[in-house]
Amino acid sequence: MVDATVAITSETSENEVLSRIYEVGYHIIPTIAEENLEKVVGGIRATIEKAGGSFIAEGAPTLTKLAYPMEAREGDRRISHDRGYFGWVKFEAPVAIAEMLEEMLKADASILRSIVFRTVREETRARMKAPTLREVKRTDTIRSSPRREEEVSAPISEVDLDKALQDITTD
Repeated sequence: MVDATVAITSETSENEVLSRIYEVGYHIIPTIAEENLEKVVGGIRATIEKAGGSFIAEGAPTLTKLAYPMEAREGDRRISHDRGYFGWVKFEAPVAIAEMLEEMLKADASILRSIVFRTVREETRARMKAPTLREVKRTDTIRSSPRREEEVSAPISEVDLDKALQDITTD
């Protein structure tokens, strides 16, 4: 009985170690029509399902501006793209799937760039917090002060002006 329990426990722990949580992030080239995006994403999902993986969460591809232009081979020429459809899939799968999925994504001509990495099951996206506004109550009232009346000066003669300038320059 003890031997059977140990055998079951070791089999379970091996399966738990071999099955991990992964997330794949990808950029799809923008020349693909929005109607055909589901085919590309479906191919990624199909690869995961065929290998025995199970989905946890998914972010649908949305067209975003890239931080810098990326080149992709389309036919016999290279085309630079400054936009791409970004999407992601979080899944649980055996360790071997991650390497296989990376190779499949590199070989797919409709994928600009992708990354597969290990993660946790919990929600990891940052939440946007709205700034809290404080209400400021003023107890005093703002009163306008009377404007100072401009001083009216007497006209200055040229002789007085020349004398004042000479006094300033000689000091």
